[in-house]
Amino acid sequence: MPSRSRTRLRLAGVLAAVLVAAGVATGPAAQAHEKKPATLADLAQRHGRYFGSATDNPELTDTAYTRILGHEFDMITPGNGMKWYATEPQQGVFDFSQGDEIVNLARANHQKVRAHTLVWHSQLPGWLTSREWTADELRAVLKKHIQTEVRHYRGKVYAWDVVNEAFNEDGTYRETIFYKTLGPGYIADALRWAHQADPKAKLYLNDYNVEAIGPKSDAYYRLVKELKAQGVPLHGFGLQAHLALQYGYPTTLEDNLRRFARLGLDTALTEVDVRMLLPATEEKLAQQADWYRDMTEACLAVRRCVGITVWDYTDKYSWIPAFFPGQGAALPWDEQLAPKPAYHAIREALRAPR
Repeated sequence: MPSRSRTRLRLAGVLAAVLVAAGVATGPAAQAHEKKPATLADLAQRHGRYFGSATDNPELTDTAYTRILGHEFDMITPGNGMKWYATEPQQGVFDFSQGDEIVNLARANHQKVRAHTLVWHSQLPGWLTSREWTADELRAVLKKHIQTEVRHYRGKVYAWDVVNEAFNEDGTYRETIFYKTLGPGYIADALRWAHQADPKAKLYLNDYNVEAIGPKSDAYYRLVKELKAQGVPLHGFGLQAHLALQYGYPTTLEDNLRRFARLGLDTALTEVDVRMLLPATEEKLAQQADWYRDMTEACLAVRRCVGITVWDYTDKYSWIPAFFPGQGAALPWDEQLAPKPAYHAIREALRAPR
């Protein structure tokens, strides 16, 4: 008589054969074919959008962090590695090592890159800010910086934030070294120079506190009309969306996105976080989740809103606590890299049919 173990094996074999015949996979092959949950990028792509995160070089040694960064997102923005102080620390001496590291990481993960930023009043090297320049001198310096950097990344980045934070809250031009020396025409020049260096890159103006319709976003609206009338290459308007619960939600966001789209521009939410006064409570985290959901829905409602980027995805590496003492908990993942209610709210918004 056959042993019980042989009988069990034979029965198991028969059962497996029946399951296979019925089209039911078994064993390791079945596990391999189990559907993985959709990522934020997967869900956004169903709407023709991207979902991205900023990152910065020091945190790339954190493998738990980079695993999520490489998995959930399809667009990456270097937080600091492409800014002027990092890329041209001495006049005419360029260093693209930090930006290259992030571009290479993105390529390895099949992600695109929103490059940030060419012209900004902050984080400039001392050699640029410590002396007076004539208009001709500064124009030459600015052109060389823009074109050298954009050429270096030609074909490797999806878009550039060409000019960052050009206006004050009341809609007047910010008195930067570039504005004071060159006048408002530096913006058009910067866009033309960037376009010459990489004709295929999308070129953006980018700023904060422009999510709602108001004096600052009105100033950009007028500027875009002027630039378009002059034939200046400009493809997008970036709304940073650094929000804070205590200041209220920008309820005209969707209308604002729509009016820039009507001017022929793409729009994007480029540096999203929603900070709160600490400590975080369940109530504040629920409100934060609502805001993330509302922002996502606003972007999905406007065809030319092309995507959303959070300003890093985890509270572990958020810039907020250092710049706004007593505030934080601004991002969809907590300091332990665990998803918060905001993460699930974004997923819900992206899952909804359109």
